[in-house]
Amino acid sequence: MLLAVIAACEIGFWVLLAAGMATRYLFRLPKTGMILLMMVPLVDVVMLVASVIDIHRGAAPSYKHSLAAIFIGVSVGFGHQTLKWADGWASYKLAGGPRPVKPPKGGRERARRERSGWFHHLLAYVVGVGIMIALGLLSGHGYDAALAPAGGWTVVLVIDAIVSFSYSFDRSDENQTPRVKQDA
Repeated sequence: MLLAVIAACEIGFWVLLAAGMATRYLFRLPKTGMILLMMVPLVDVVMLVASVIDIHRGAAPSYKHSLAAIFIGVSVGFGHQTLKWADGWASYKLAGGPRPVKPPKGGRERARRERSGWFHHLLAYVVGVGIMIALGLLSGHGYDAALAPAGGWTVVLVIDAIVSFSYSFDRSDENQTPRVKQDA
């Protein structure tokens, strides 16, 4: 049952996002579209409540609960960024707004963007693992099973940190003028 709720919530996230954008830009109802977009976080609340109810009914923590925690963590860490990205593209494609700015390919701005992305990932990780631990403690069975995916996620987080912060050591800058070779 919990897996069905998780799947429905994930689908609901994208449906609400698309409906909000369509309502804002296709139907020219920005307030109604904003209401739909404000409902997007409720999907996470439904998923969390379903997980707590499942644990409260006696279920032992498992991968299902961990999956819900990961989805909620990622939504908290990257949700605003995802909504902003979708809004920029919907405005451009559906309402003739300006084209979203492409991410920088190098230099300080790229390094700043990569570090920022990693901090969003860290927030997602902290929230997700925190929910895993809380669900484990709530169950009374311990949190070992709920935390099983955290090991792999930790490895991914560390690799992401290495890659993201490696851009900080890139000394090339797009704004530098190329050197002109002079004939001798």
